[in-house]
Amino acid sequence: MVLPEGFVLPPWYLLGPTLVILGGVVAFLWSLDPPVTDRTVLAFVPWMLFGSTLHVLHRLEAYPTEIAVMFASPGVYLVTATAAGIAWALGIVLHAAGLQATSERLPGIVGTGFFVVFTMFAIFTSWDAGTFEPFWPVISVVIAGIITALAWLGLGLWFTDVAATTSLTGVIVVFGHALDGVSTGIGYDLLGAHEEVPVSRFVLETAEGLPTAEVIGAGWLFVLLKVALALVVLGLFREFVEEAPRQARLLLAFIAAVGLGPGVHNVLLFMVA
Repeated sequence: MVLPEGFVLPPWYLLGPTLVILGGVVAFLWSLDPPVTDRTVLAFVPWMLFGSTLHVLHRLEAYPTEIAVMFASPGVYLVTATAAGIAWALGIVLHAAGLQATSERLPGIVGTGFFVVFTMFAIFTSWDAGTFEPFWPVISVVIAGIITALAWLGLGLWFTDVAATTSLTGVIVVFGHALDGVSTGIGYDLLGAHEEVPVSRFVLETAEGLPTAEVIGAGWLFVLLKVALALVVLGLFREFVEEAPRQARLLLAFIAAVGLGPGVHNVLLFMVA
């Protein structure tokens, strides 16, 4: 099994309606056939962050028992995707009606608003409980940013066509996976966190058995693999982005979410728990 611990399907009476609504939203968006650009992917970054916040609040037991399972994994992904899809559809409709300058503005603003409000709730709850510890989470974001800048500089120098083609979407992919790697490494090496994903745990345990573990810990190998894989994926997607930008950028957005979501989840959880 490669599923993380805590993977629980919601009961049918919650899962069924959610899937129906999500399916309807996807079908409606498919019929609209909207363009997908770097701005579109950027507009959905707050939703990736919002989904992580919802899951952190579940870990803090902030939801009523009756619906709490919807904010565990995988329910939180379905809830977030449904809300983001509805916001995108509304943005497209408002843009077509001449009420918005772009179709990305509404989902970007709404997603940012949701993320900020729910994150502040988590922080205030943690502050009142005396568990607010921002130092290492902030450090992990800074280190991830530096690694992303260096990785993108190298990509731009030696594989200029890949960097130019994937553009901002590519930066988001690299940063997301760098943040996941760095936050996981810091959590494992310095904060005593337990890695829930078996594959990630295997990498960390492998690095822990190397001679370098006593000097630089075990997280470095995980960071290296995450960033390297992200760059390889961008290289493989170069022609795909040129030939089918809509489909390629949607897939790259999903790949970015796979890194950015867990990364932000780690950062916020370490900060408030």
